[in-house]
Amino acid sequence: MHHSNLFAPPRVGRRRAQWATRLRGGLAMAALALLTACTTPITTKVTNFNAWPADAAGATFSFLVKPGTLGELEQATYERYVSAELESEGLRPAPAGQAGRFLVDVTAAGSQRKQKYVEPVYVNPPLIWYPAYRTRRGYVYPGYWGPDYYGPRYVGDRIVTRTLQISRLQVKLVEIASGPPGPARTVFDSTALYEGDIGDLPNLVPYLVRAAFEDFPGKNGEVRLLRFDPKTGEIVRN
Repeated sequence: MHHSNLFAPPRVGRRRAQWATRLRGGLAMAALALLTACTTPITTKVTNFNAWPADAAGATFSFLVKPGTLGELEQATYERYVSAELESEGLRPAPAGQAGRFLVDVTAAGSQRKQKYVEPVYVNPPLIWYPAYRTRRGYVYPGYWGPDYYGPRYVGDRIVTRTLQISRLQVKLVEIASGPPGPARTVFDSTALYEGDIGDLPNLVPYLVRAAFEDFPGKNGEVRLLRFDPKTGEIVRN
């Protein structure tokens, strides 16, 4: 699921497998829900910034409590997806009631915007008369009215307005405890964006989470497009 890189902490065994199973379950349910609505790849745009510490392996994390952002159960579901990814990267949840070294802020939102584009217009002309003709063997085919042999004709362009559904996920990790006392600092900030026809945010968040953590922590300032197969939930590599 992830590719090793210079900054990636070591993997953990059984716990990683448990959390990976949960995340795959979320992607499987999302893929099933999207089967009837989407047959083309789900494209996400991801922007990552990081100053990931080299000694982060085994560090603890906890989630920022933000009352009123989303329904309690919905927010908790999204945080479980993120927690699965963080544990697969070698981090571990802080004990209940304690703050971890990294404070995780998860924000998901859906919106709409209008997009105008130019669309060519073709029309089928009225039936045309095809005259009678004689073959080399003398057989005569009678004339008839029929559709234009050349098909629909281009008559110009028109402006079309389309409603784009936008789903956005931001995952931010702030280091609040490490070494000597000092100010908190952001060490990972990823924004994953989907724009298209699918308007159900809960179905898209598993894909956005997967996109945000692909090749974690990634190159600083990198913008990438990741495509997912809606039937399997897997990344399309070609």
